[in-house]
Amino acid sequence: MSTTFDNPFFARVWTAMSAREPQSLRRLRRENLAGLTGRVLEVGAGTGTNFAFYPATVTEVVAVEPERRLAALAARAAADAPVPVTLTADTVEQFRDGEPFDAVVCSLVLCSIDNPDSVVAQLYSSLRPGGELRYLEHVAGTGARARLQRVADATLWPRLAGNCHTHRHTEQTIAAAGFQVQGRREWTLPRWAPVPVAEFAIGRAVKPAEPTER
Repeated sequence: MSTTFDNPFFARVWTAMSAREPQSLRRLRRENLAGLTGRVLEVGAGTGTNFAFYPATVTEVVAVEPERRLAALAARAAADAPVPVTLTADTVEQFRDGEPFDAVVCSLVLCSIDNPDSVVAQLYSSLRPGGELRYLEHVAGTGARARLQRVADATLWPRLAGNCHTHRHTEQTIAAAGFQVQGRREWTLPRWAPVPVAEFAIGRAVKPAEPTER
């Protein structure tokens, strides 16, 4: 059974921010999707901002978005997408599909999942051997920014920002699930992103063709 989340405050905020994304972030979105082929699972589609950037070599996108207001906007974006998009209201924890995916895309979503270790392991299992996880996520800072993130996470930030937790070592979680990170870099988005989430990492992680011990 699908579970539809109702978070009207965050939906309004995210819709407004999505409509005003800077070109630098949109370039990162396009870069994150470049070269993908076959079936793709997108986790946390939001308003469907990524849909316009999928290359024609993608045969199908299955997009997960449980927040009902965001899902409604994503459905509109899916109708205009250059590739076929199927939208589901399942949470990623509930989502199951009988066929393996060629790639998984996570954009600004792993911060909001209650148990990222479990979910990333699930995404690992959903990929064919040699499949890719493409991620564009804000990451834990260091020094004064790390202290600010910890304070934000312990106070109102998760409630205001759709369960977002700013001080997460997401790339460590990805590697611990068994992925091999084969390309990554960091990027800072001034002004558009609030200070605790201004630092981003974009990367490509591959599920080995042969099983590895975890």
